[in-house]
Amino acid sequence: MTASIDYGNLMHNAMRGLIQNVLTRVAEQGLPGDHHFFISFDTTHSGVAIADRLRERYPEEMTIVIQHWFEDLIVTDKGFSITLNFGDTPEPLVVPFDALKTFVDPSVEFGLRFETQDMPDDLEADDDDPEDDDQPEPPKGDGQVVSLDQFRK
Repeated sequence: MTASIDYGNLMHNAMRGLIQNVLTRVAEQGLPGDHHFFISFDTTHSGVAIADRLRERYPEEMTIVIQHWFEDLIVTDKGFSITLNFGDTPEPLVVPFDALKTFVDPSVEFGLRFETQDMPDDLEADDDDPEDDDQPEPPKGDGQVVSLDQFRK
């Protein structure tokens, strides 16, 4: 047992759970009203799967927009997969929740920022568990990469 409670990692797990719930609802029911998401993630994370041309363009971090057009949104306990349009080319993406940096829904002025946290040894996932290997499959399909600078005050 550890000598203290690691509130930082507990909060990150709760925030990831919230995003998982929101994306699951969107996968099942679509985006309601004016909701749309800006999601930034670490492209160097080992579980991220993106096309080579996108990895070259975004070698460290990428921000995607989930709004008007997207396909094949699949959400698991580990992350999500989605197809977005990049220059009129549908591209499948796989994004683990551990790779997330920010999640913003500007329609309701809601946002989360994930700071890098090292997990204590007693909270790390067991790498020998075969159920941990259920990464979402890359989907087939459109979206657009935009700069968040236009939305900053």
